[in-house]
Amino acid sequence: MSQETEPAFAPVDAGAHGTASEHQALLNRGLGVGSILFMVVAAAAPLGVVAANIPIITAVSGSIATAAYFIVAAVILTLFSVGFTVMSKYVKNAGAFYSYVQAGLGRIPGVGAATLALGSYVVLLIAVNAYTGVAVTNVIAHYTGAHTPWWMWSLATFTLVGVLGYRDIELSSKVLGVLLVAETLVVVALDIGVVAHGGQSGLNLEPFTAGAILHGAPGLGIMFALFGFFGFEATAVFRNEAKDPDRTIPRATYLAVISIGVFYALSAWAVIMGSGTAHAVDAASRDPENMVLDLAARYVAPIAHDIMQILLVSSTLACVLSFHNVITRYQFTLGGAGVLPRSLGQASLKHRAPSRSSLVVTIVSLVLIGAVALSRVDPVLQAYTWLSGAATLGIVGLMALTCLAVVVFFRRTYHERGAWETIIAPGLGLVGLLVVLVLVLANYPRLIGDATSATVVALLVAAAFVVGTAAGLVMRIKRPDAFRDLVAAPKR
Repeated sequence: MSQETEPAFAPVDAGAHGTASEHQALLNRGLGVGSILFMVVAAAAPLGVVAANIPIITAVSGSIATAAYFIVAAVILTLFSVGFTVMSKYVKNAGAFYSYVQAGLGRIPGVGAATLALGSYVVLLIAVNAYTGVAVTNVIAHYTGAHTPWWMWSLATFTLVGVLGYRDIELSSKVLGVLLVAETLVVVALDIGVVAHGGQSGLNLEPFTAGAILHGAPGLGIMFALFGFFGFEATAVFRNEAKDPDRTIPRATYLAVISIGVFYALSAWAVIMGSGTAHAVDAASRDPENMVLDLAARYVAPIAHDIMQILLVSSTLACVLSFHNVITRYQFTLGGAGVLPRSLGQASLKHRAPSRSSLVVTIVSLVLIGAVALSRVDPVLQAYTWLSGAATLGIVGLMALTCLAVVVFFRRTYHERGAWETIIAPGLGLVGLLVVLVLVLANYPRLIGDATSATVVALLVAAAFVVGTAAGLVMRIKRPDAFRDLVAAPKR
């Protein structure tokens, strides 16, 4: 076929087989460790976590042990990453959680994991985008005195995200890289400023003591600490675009977890020291939106408040763009596998990206943002907190399923890997994640406000998995050939 008559979109094998096809080169952009690392760390939104999540963690947990919660989260996720990265070499597919659960536990649980992943990431995307709208509103009000509706800016920023997501992934990588460097530098300046001034009343290690860690609601503290890491697991989602996926994916994953964990723990400790251990919880509860910004003005320079406020917009925007890319590629993989409409598994020849899937994500997200705006809930205290909490439940559950799938997969499959990679580390990760789930569920009514609402949210998260398993059962009956094609033989 001539170039002139070539269709705008060509199907790419993004199914569970993960086998090479003549079209797969469309998505291969030769992304290295640095490019993927930029995208997944940007999804974690370093400044967004420091300025928004650290105050929320401190407030909802009622404890100054925020830094310790990040360390606990980093340890659990490092154990998770051991099996996760080894699995990526055997299941050569960009579906990540969906693909790994499917390979280890079977087709039907795999489809359930797929719908749970999509639902969780979409909810997370809406939560962060609501906060982005608030961040833009605050900047405009600070400089002009004008009070504009947050949802207007949420819709506008997501339209920009949709344009970037539709195009070449390398464009998104470059945008995220620039924003990531800027926001990291401003947080480092705050950390140095606090240490140089000796904090509010001297530097100490009280936030790392057992008394501080166990005080209040540690389950909620660890839950929101884990939330700060979300996006790191997306390294596997960019497999089709990686230069050398078998080496690039593991390196990017470990670097993401370790760098994020160290950065957040140090910054959380600095924020607590800057506020004072006796006053930090009250400060976070009273004014979470400005707690860290005010510290920047106090310990760095007054202008640092303004710089951080502006970069907070770009930080949350980068996070929204990253999660948009992740959801787009989940849909692309599921479309190629036949779980979702096949049209979603097609790549644009012009942009060499899953542009059609990106467009669907954009349209659905804009509708959901409009629905949140019409509900008239508070965009931070309710929309952001409740939705991010629900998404965290779903993603922690997915990680637990993935750890179980890794253990089962390697018990059934011939391999030459050691017990640490295939049983011990994934097993310990599974135990850690299950403990976190129990603690979160026990403390969830405290976050939502009442037991009934908390139960409804938890059931909705579980329903996302149930809907997927039901879809898998229907697929097995109605489309048996497509159902059989979901799982390929494991690669040695």
